[in-house]
Amino acid sequence: MLQLRPGCECCDKDLPPESTEARICSFECTFCASCAETLAGTCPNCGGELVVRPRRPAEKLASYPASRERVYKTAGCGKAA
Repeated sequence: MLQLRPGCECCDKDLPPESTEARICSFECTFCASCAETLAGTCPNCGGELVVRPRRPAEKLASYPASRERVYKTAGCGKAA
């Protein structure tokens, strides 16, 4: 099951579970749409493709909540891997 991490790794923008702005790679690294565009759609951690993160139906969030684990690179994101 996807973690649905709560923020962008590059700029720390909040990305709630219902966000249409969240982008993820196959390792669930999470970025906002703006940072993903700056990274040319490529994850700076693994080199994987960044795609729109699926949204979990609201009625499922109570049983399967989003992650509270924030991953934030204080130095920002450099070039993609």
